[in-house]
Amino acid sequence: MAGDPTEPSPPPGAAKPPALAGPVEHLCEIICAVALLAMMVLVGAEVLVRSVLGFSLQITDEIGGYLLVAISFLSLPVAEAHGAFHHVEFVQSRLGERGRLASRLVFDLLSLAFCVLLDWQLIRVEIGTWRSGDVAPTILATPLWIPEMAMAVGTTVLCFTLVKTILAKARRLMTAATHAP
Repeated sequence: MAGDPTEPSPPPGAAKPPALAGPVEHLCEIICAVALLAMMVLVGAEVLVRSVLGFSLQITDEIGGYLLVAISFLSLPVAEAHGAFHHVEFVQSRLGERGRLASRLVFDLLSLAFCVLLDWQLIRVEIGTWRSGDVAPTILATPLWIPEMAMAVGTTVLCFTLVKTILAKARRLMTAATHAP
């Protein structure tokens, strides 16, 4: 369900609170949009060249795959900042406002722990690939640290966004606790 990650689901017809997207998440969103446009142009060019000229560019699958990985990982912090990840609504709907905030805060803390571990491993792989000089076994012979970097950067920014979300939810939970009867 889309919305502010610090807010419980708003009632139908209510105005949505602002998202937590800052300049870093906005930059990721722009990079994703450019990568998507590049994929569209690349696939369109491949279709045109194959149908009109009868040959293939031979790089569309490789570059398209790299762009897909970049979009997948760099869109994670954007989705978190806009509250676009799924929530278990059948459980959340049975909780009060403080209960919803507390359960989402716990889930975000667990998500952050997982993302930190994932990021650590992705960075280790990135460093290993950089040191070994591994390249793709393709015509382009792309150094593999380049597409792997998108995974590490996207996960690092997701950790940053999760910390922002956790702090905002903790403030809301404390505010709700002080104003509770």
